[in-house]
Amino acid sequence: MATTKWSIDPTHSEIGFKVKHMMFTNVSGKFGTYDATITTDGDNFENAAIEFSGDIASIDTANSDRDNHLKSADFFDAENHPKLTFKASSFKKINDEKYELTGDLNIRGVAKTVSFPVEYSGVLTDPWGNTKVGLSIEGKINRKDWGLNWNSALETGGVLVGEEVKLNIELQFAKQA
Repeated sequence: MATTKWSIDPTHSEIGFKVKHMMFTNVSGKFGTYDATITTDGDNFENAAIEFSGDIASIDTANSDRDNHLKSADFFDAENHPKLTFKASSFKKINDEKYELTGDLNIRGVAKTVSFPVEYSGVLTDPWGNTKVGLSIEGKINRKDWGLNWNSALETGGVLVGEEVKLNIELQFAKQA
């Protein structure tokens, strides 16, 4: 079977995250600039080759001071590590709507293997004749696993920034001719 290439549709995708702030509220953010591709056997997504890269400079939490701090050496160190990347090693079909995505997530030059459940929305044709596929990913990582260790103790106990990062990723891909 011939391979099929799928390219991300950035106008219908979002790479979002949330982190606890001061131990009791969440701060949300997203990446504004990213790229992702999928290579499949025809329209069969099992064992698809999936690659993603996100530009650290495009982090947006709706607060420029916080964004600049995240880009600094205290966190992502964008000057020396301008991108985070993911390369799948496995995309296993669980059932018609669920997959498990496993691969290497590289942040700050540190690669760790992660697995996330994926909701597969199926393949359809949009009103303009483009073949699309939708994927939703929700997962968690510990930022300290990638050397994002900065924090500040609170007078009342606890820390300013939580270690757990919740991922909320909505992806739409278009089949390439």
